[in-house]
Amino acid sequence: MASVESWAWWLLVAVLLCAPVVHTALLEFVMFGIGASAAALTAGLGGGIVLQFVVFLATTLALLVLVRPITRRQRREAASVRHGIEALKGVEAVVLERVDENDGRIKLKGEIWSARALAAGQVFEPGEKVSVAEIDGATAVVL
Repeated sequence: MASVESWAWWLLVAVLLCAPVVHTALLEFVMFGIGASAAALTAGLGGGIVLQFVVFLATTLALLVLVRPITRRQRREAASVRHGIEALKGVEAVVLERVDENDGRIKLKGEIWSARALAAGQVFEPGEKVSVAEIDGATAVVL
């Protein structure tokens, strides 16, 4: 009967350790939860309390040493990918209607955008290739 109680306690610990992930997105808590789940399995199979703690510590440490660096690297790489309007900066576009400092139209990544030249007095004629310097609202500022 004692082994049933210990595996239940370990499962409760596993759930409690995994709960903060919902709010913090720290995957380290999941690794501790998996360690607690492994200890619960050990308890369910009849392992003693010392073995349960050894399995908990060994599983958790193995995950922290082996998996944590991989997840950190993937998070860093994902953060370096530009999204939204940031991804449009520096992209080449084709002028469809004359672009000056006030108005114009370009084709940018298959879509038609309103555009204006970055520098005053700068003019781009249809067919010319331009580079997007920034996005101002729904207007591409080109050079």
